[in-house]
Amino acid sequence: MAKNEFFIEQRPDGRYNVLRPNAERASATTDAQGQAIDRARAIDPNATIHVERVRDIGPGRDKWRKL
Repeated sequence: MAKNEFFIEQRPDGRYNVLRPNAERASATTDAQGQAIDRARAIDPNATIHVERVRDIGPGRDKWRKL
């Protein structure tokens, strides 16, 4: 994966992490998914953002969607 990508994923406590691929730490943590998307765009406006869908269907989370 390219470096100019971010993943927005929900934490167990309900907050959201903004992560680069293979990162050990989050670039940012926010209270809402929309805030996380805005933060990722502020960090790198040209980055591809992958968002974890937060609905549960079947066993575990749904798939990622790209913005």
